[in-house]
Amino acid sequence: MEKKEIKLEDLIKEIVLELLQKMGFSCEIEIIREKDVEQERENLICNIKTEESNFLIGQYGVNLQSLQHIARVLVRQKTEERTNFILDVNSYRKEKNSSIINLARSTAQQVIQERRPIVLRPMSPYERRLVHMELAKNTAVITESTGEGNERKIIVKPVNII
Repeated sequence: MEKKEIKLEDLIKEIVLELLQKMGFSCEIEIIREKDVEQERENLICNIKTEESNFLIGQYGVNLQSLQHIARVLVRQKTEERTNFILDVNSYRKEKNSSIINLARSTAQQVIQERRPIVLRPMSPYERRLVHMELAKNTAVITESTGEGNERKIIVKPVNII
């Protein structure tokens, strides 16, 4: 008997849907292929559409991170293919990424205008990476991370500070 070939997108959709149904959530799932120009690759985004987003996202996205980890483990058990996908709920992560990038840009402008360093709030490693990557494009500022664990934050400094 031949093993039925299933597309990666369909596998992810099926596994995430089953996981959420077993958890008692009703939802729709859409798989989006998004080009990541900076890293020259394509990202698979599994967007969960639901009325119960607060439970799935959790405070500061903690539940969403955990759910993504579980979903990735389940998908990797079913395929030999190296799979890396992003789990999102009602485009929460996409909107959050945009707000972090906007924060980085506006902070850079403020640093340049005021000619003084600014310390951002503590962020997750992923959020700090977004800020560092965005501000690496701006030659008028430099960034550095400081602190430990959950209190790790970014300092944005003007380049020409004495």
